Amino acid sequence: MMGDSTVPKRHLLGAWESLWQTPELLVEIETAWSLSGYLLVCFSAGYFIHDTVDIVVSHQARASWEYLVHHVMAMGAFFSGIFWSSFVGGGVLTLLVEVSNIFLTIRMMMKINNAQDLLLYRVNKYVNLVMYFLFRLAPQAYLTSFFLQYAGQRTLGTFLLGILLMLDVMILIYFSRLLRSDFCPGLVPGQQHKDKFLTE
Repeated sequence: MMGDSTVPKRHLLGAWESLWQTPELLVEIETAWSLSGYLLVCFSAGYFIHDTVDIVVSHQARASWEYLVHHVMAMGAFFSGIFWSSFVGGGVLTLLVEVSNIFLTIRMMMKINNAQDLLLYRVNKYVNLVMYFLFRLAPQAYLTSFFLQYAGQRTLGTFLLGILLMLDVMILIYFSRLLRSDFCPGLVPGQQHKDKFLTE
């Protein structure tokens, strides 16, 4: 992320705390509510707004357009919890992705320092793969399956389903880039198509 590196840690700790205090957020995604979960969603929305403004003001919008698209979709989802107090559980669940981001960040830092030959990098790439499944793909699949019940309706849930489906596409694209880069490097295109989300 472009902003303060301590913020994702706060997202992660806040998500775990909310789920620990109010486990029904995992099941009653639309109706369950907790003060810690609500405040976490508010904080996260504020972070995404700040990061979006930072990208635009620093004239990085063209280079970081994928970040901007992701941020706008995330803010749309978080606003449902802030203004309508609905789907707070869904907002909290999406923040579990920060577990995966820890290992993606380690990977990024090692690539920046050309340390791909180290044992730590090779170990991390397998741990990273597992964490990507557990904390990106699995929660996203769970949320998507939940929100499919709103398909065809004219409700807030339908709007959030649309956001989730777009995020599904983005996450699968990033996952394919990760697999190509770490496990099939011969298939990676030239430097001009460098995996921005995974290496910057």
